[in-house]
Amino acid sequence: MIKKEDRKFKRIKRHLRIRKKVFGTSERPRLSVFRSEKHIYAQIIDDTKGHTLVSASTLDPDLRARIAKTYNKEAAKEVGKLVAQKALSKGISQVVFDRGGFKFHGRIRELADAAREAGLKF
Repeated sequence: MIKKEDRKFKRIKRHLRIRKKVFGTSERPRLSVFRSEKHIYAQIIDDTKGHTLVSASTLDPDLRARIAKTYNKEAAKEVGKLVAQKALSKGISQVVFDRGGFKFHGRIRELADAAREAGLKF
């Protein structure tokens, strides 16, 4: 039987393996995604400086007013649109996608597709 701790440990190992290859620069920062049971978070990071340039999540007050639930695909889609809008307003158009060790499926995929539709290139 696979326990929750085992799944979390495996995800962290996958994430570390991915992070060896995925690196964000100032020209092309990294779009990092984290998914919890109740919320989804996305941030655009410049790894050379170690700064978060843009962030969005289902905890944002303006986003919470528009969505009914914070843990479904529609919420992930709204977070993707919001992070893309904030990035484009700061002049960021190209990013490297970091799925955070999660499968590219479900909420992660919806967030990525919404960010692409809103104008981010990756």
